Amino acid sequence: MLIHIHPKNPPERLIRQVVEVLKNGGIIIYPTDTIYGLGCDIYQHKAIERICQIKGVQPQKANLSFVCYDLSDLSQYAKQLTTSVYRTLKQHLPGPYTFILEASKDVPKILKTKKDTVGIRVPDNTIARCIVKELGHPILSATLPGEYVEEYTDPEIIQEKFEKLVDLVIDGGIGGMVPSTIIDFSKGEAEVIREGAGAWEA
Repeated sequence: MLIHIHPKNPPERLIRQVVEVLKNGGIIIYPTDTIYGLGCDIYQHKAIERICQIKGVQPQKANLSFVCYDLSDLSQYAKQLTTSVYRTLKQHLPGPYTFILEASKDVPKILKTKKDTVGIRVPDNTIARCIVKELGHPILSATLPGEYVEEYTDPEIIQEKFEKLVDLVIDGGIGGMVPSTIIDFSKGEAEVIREGAGAWEA
């Protein structure tokens, strides 16, 4: 199913419709401030496994990240952020970044890496953040499978390609082609893992 949601003023009714799908263990494809991604409720274990199947990866090796509503929401899922790390996050979020941080006990085990870290995003995208706010906790943020191609910017083409694999595709306008910049703070110092849409000054 493809639903059109206004990118700047998402109607509550449509956001609630998306959240119902997530609460029932469904998988969505949704817009962020970078590329369209696969998402589900982070507490729906089977939905996470389904996303890993779509991507053709083992959950333990998938390095999955998720979307929080804002910085105070993010703080719940990351272990004691130092003042300098918190300040850096505050400068860059919401924005096109994924930060790798030490995972708190609230992060589902399936989403933690062997090093007990987790990737967290707060995208500058109203639809994604409204979904998280209505759901009451984060949603998974996973890239679509295969190489990122130009047709993945068009929600209608995404719908044609993935309609049998996911429960809902959100059309929030044309998406980007460059993924988020990944910064690893798990060792205390910022380490750039992937240069993406977000500029980073060391």
